[in-house]
Amino acid sequence: METRDIIILGIVGFFIVYTIYLYNKLITLRNNRDNSFADIDVQLQQRADLIPQLIETVKGYMNHEKDVLENVTKARTSFLNSNTVDEKVDSGNQLEGALKSLFAVSENYPDLKASQNFQQLQSEMSDIENKLAAARRYFNSSTKELNTYVEMFPSNMVAKMFGFNQKEYFEVEDREQLQQPPEVSFK
Repeated sequence: METRDIIILGIVGFFIVYTIYLYNKLITLRNNRDNSFADIDVQLQQRADLIPQLIETVKGYMNHEKDVLENVTKARTSFLNSNTVDEKVDSGNQLEGALKSLFAVSENYPDLKASQNFQQLQSEMSDIENKLAAARRYFNSSTKELNTYVEMFPSNMVAKMFGFNQKEYFEVEDREQLQQPPEVSFK
């Protein structure tokens, strides 16, 4: 074999090894993102599992707040029936809004606020919400890192070759709704 052939073989070998490295890096980033969404999914499921206990605790105190309780139940059902990441994000946001309404209405019931059971459930819910916020930040960080690799040269060429695309961030759909205080009405 001639020196020129060895050099060409070395260059081709380098590009093959580097392509394999970039491909594996993209796989790692995609799996990190998927894993970070799984963390969000676990927190959303824990929140959904707490809701029936919360509703039962609140029912005895809130005879005329039927709409609030129904909205929470509908949002929970929507979450439990969602399958895709986008559906879970949307239904998770709906559930968050419904829970905010429930806690806002509970402010009008001093006996409920003083209930040990309600305080414990509210504390658990608050803990889950904090964990959810952290999981969402990690998910968005993982998404950013994956998207950066999908866009940057030369990894963008490998990403395109193997079908890696940019992914969506976990964002709140209706920011205006979250900035509005929940409506409280006594019918």
